[in-house]
Amino acid sequence: MPMSDTTPAILRSKLKEFFGFDSFKGDQLEIILHLCGGNDTFVLMPTGGGKSLCYQLPALVMPGTAIVISPLIALMKNQVDAIRGFISGNEGIAHFLNSSLGRSQTADVRRDLKSGVTKLLYVAPESLTKEENIAMLKEIPISFYAVDEAHCISEWGHDFRPEYRKIRTIIDDIQPAPVIALTATATLKVQSDILKNLRIPDAKVFKSSFNRPNLYYEIREKIEPEKDIIRFIRQNAGKSGIIYCLSRKKVEELSQLLNINGIKALPYHAGLDAKTRAENQDRFLMEDIDVIVATIAFGMGIDKPDVRFVIHYDIPKSLEGYYQESGRAGRDGKEGICITYYSYKDIRKLEKFMQGKPVAEQEIGRQLLDETMAYAESSQCRRKVLLGYFGEDYDRDNCGSCDNCLHPKPRFDGRKEMADVIRLVRDLPEHFKIEHIANILAGVDTAIIKSYRHDELEMFGAGREHSAKFWMTVIQQGLVLHFLNKEIETYGSISVSEKGLEFLENPHELMLVEERVFSDRDADDEDDDNEEAAAAAAMRGGGGDPTLLAMLKTLRKDLSRRLRLQPWIIFGDQSLDDMAISYPTTIDELRNCQGVGEGKAKKFGKEFVDLIAKYVEENDIIRPDDFVVKSIAGKSNNKVFIIQSIDRQISLEDIADAKGLDMDGLVSEIEAIVSYGTKLNLDYYINEHIDEAVVEDIYDYFRNEAESDSVDEAMKALGSDYYEMEIRLVRIKFLCEIAN
Repeated sequence: MPMSDTTPAILRSKLKEFFGFDSFKGDQLEIILHLCGGNDTFVLMPTGGGKSLCYQLPALVMPGTAIVISPLIALMKNQVDAIRGFISGNEGIAHFLNSSLGRSQTADVRRDLKSGVTKLLYVAPESLTKEENIAMLKEIPISFYAVDEAHCISEWGHDFRPEYRKIRTIIDDIQPAPVIALTATATLKVQSDILKNLRIPDAKVFKSSFNRPNLYYEIREKIEPEKDIIRFIRQNAGKSGIIYCLSRKKVEELSQLLNINGIKALPYHAGLDAKTRAENQDRFLMEDIDVIVATIAFGMGIDKPDVRFVIHYDIPKSLEGYYQESGRAGRDGKEGICITYYSYKDIRKLEKFMQGKPVAEQEIGRQLLDETMAYAESSQCRRKVLLGYFGEDYDRDNCGSCDNCLHPKPRFDGRKEMADVIRLVRDLPEHFKIEHIANILAGVDTAIIKSYRHDELEMFGAGREHSAKFWMTVIQQGLVLHFLNKEIETYGSISVSEKGLEFLENPHELMLVEERVFSDRDADDEDDDNEEAAAAAAMRGGGGDPTLLAMLKTLRKDLSRRLRLQPWIIFGDQSLDDMAISYPTTIDELRNCQGVGEGKAKKFGKEFVDLIAKYVEENDIIRPDDFVVKSIAGKSNNKVFIIQSIDRQISLEDIADAKGLDMDGLVSEIEAIVSYGTKLNLDYYINEHIDEAVVEDIYDYFRNEAESDSVDEAMKALGSDYYEMEIRLVRIKFLCEIAN
C-alpha cells in the first residue's frame, strides 16, 4: 500500500534527513511522487543523474520492503553499504540476497525481512527464481519492485541477460506491486522491449537528457596505444581512471604494463575469483590505486564521482555499451575525458567472432557494430551522433568538446562518387570485396579483375582521376551510411541496400570526408604515411616543435641521398614527430621514439641526436621528462623464444604451434621484433616457401618504389598476383637487411 502523506514537503524533509541533500535534481521528485502513488514507472537517466535515489527514498518512506533486482553482486554490496551509511545505527535497513552469502548470513537476512526492519532488499534475478526465496517473499509486504539496469532485458541492449526476461513471471508469482524500471542507456528499440517484457505498457516514462556537457569525446587511431596510454596517464598523474579492454588477456597484460611503468593499476574481469574482484574494486574506490583495467564486467552502478578519464583500448561492440562505460567519467559534473582507440582491424575481428552464431544474433550484432563504426568514423560532432542514437536532437553544430568539433576534417559533396559506387555494385552479377570494387573504379588492371573480365565493364576506370584508396574511402563511408551492406558469412563482400537504391534514384547533397583518418593497415604500416601520420598527430593533440621538425626532415632527406635509401627507410614521419616532441639527445633516448628501436637508433641516429642536442642548447629548450616505456618480462620472454627459434631455423608453423599462435599472429610478433631494431634471418623459410622471382619483385618494390613500408600500399601496387603473407615476409627480410 502506498503512503497517503508522501507530499513534496515531506519528501524534501526526508531527503535532507536520510541523504543530506537540500533539493532534488531534475525529475527526481516527480518520479518519486509517481511511484509513491502506486504507479508503474520507467526512468531513463544518464550515469550520474541520480537514478538510485528514485527508488531508495520511496523505499524508506513507504510501508513494506522494496525488492531491487540488480545484475551484479559487487553493485549490490556497494549500494547496501551506501544505504547503511546514510541510515546509521540500523544495519538491517538494507540487505542483499545472493550466492555470496553463507547460511548464517542468509538467516540474518530472512529474520530482518520477517520482522519488517528491512526496507530495501537487493537480489540477483538468479536468486529471485529460487523456490525458497519466492516462498519467503510471499510472506512479507512488498512496497514495489525496482528493476535496475533494465536494459539487460533486451537482446538489443549492450548487456543482455536472459534471466531478466523471467522477472515479470516471478513478480506475478510472488505478489503484485508497482514496478519501477531504471536504466542509464536505452535506444527506442530497447525501451520498447523493456516496457513489453515487464508488462508495464502504461508506465509513465521519465526521460532525462542524455547529454553530458562535461565529457570530452575523442577517437584516436590505434598506433602504439600502450605507449600513448602511459603518456596520457603520466600527464594526468594522480587522477582516477578506468581502461576497458575486450579480452581478459589484454586486461592482465595492460595492468601489468602500467604497474611496471610506475602507474598504480589493478585488473578486473570475470576470470578472477570473487574475492580478488571485490578487493580490487574496493582498492579503486578507496583510491589505493589510480587506474582499474577491466572488461565490461566492471563499473555497472559503481558510485565513484571523481573518475577523470575512461579509456577504451578496444572499440566497444555497441554504442549503448560505449555510452554507459564512458559515462562513468565525471559523474560529479567536473572534468571527464573519454578516449577510444580505433582500428578497422578491430571491427574485422569482432565481425569474425559473429560467424557461426545464430542468424538472428548475427543480425543484431552486425547492426550494433555498424552503429559503433559509424560513430568512430564520423566527421560529425560526436555528441550529436551519440544523442541522435538515443533519439535525442542536439541542435548545436559544434559542441566544442569533442575531437571532431575541435579539429574539423575537410569534406566534399560526394553524391556523384557515391552514386558511381552504388551503380557498380548493383550491376555486378556477384558480390566482391571493397578492394576489388575500388580497383574497378580507379581503373587498376589487376589479374583478378582480368579473370572476371571486369576490365571490359563500362564502369572500369570511370573514376580513374582518383586513386583506389580514395574509392575505398567512399565505399567505407557508404557502409557507414547504410547505402551498402557487408556480408558477414561471405566475409567482406559488398551489396547495395534499399537505402542505397533510394539514394541512387534521388541523389542529394552528401558531404563525405575527403580522406579516411582510419585505415585497414597495421600500426607499423601507418607510421610512415605523411598525411595520415599528421592526422594521427592532430588527434593526439600534436604539439611538436615545427622548426625542429623541419630541420629533422631536411637532415633525413640529405641522409637518404647520401645512403641512396628512401627517406621512410631511415625514419618515418611518426618518428620525426616524436623527436620534435620529446627532444631526444642520446641514442638511448632516441630508441624510445615511435618506430625507431635499437637498430635504427644505432644505424641512423647519431646525426639526428647531435642536431637535436645543438638545437636544444641554442634555444634554451626545457625538455620533457624522459619517456621510457618498460616492457613486460613475459612478453619479452615470448620474443626471445621466437628469436632463438628463428636462429635455429625452426619452421614458422612449428614456432606458432609452440606459442599457441596462428601464422598471422606469429608474423605480427616478428614484425614487432623487427620494428625495434632486431635483425632476423628468415631466408631459410622464405627460400622454401616463396618463389625466387616473387621475392625479387617484392624486394625490388620496397627498395626502389615504395614511399612507405605499408603492406596495403604494396598489395595495391603489386596487384593480386601476390599474397599478403608473401609481401609481409619479404618486407621483414627487406627491413632486416636494409633498414635495420
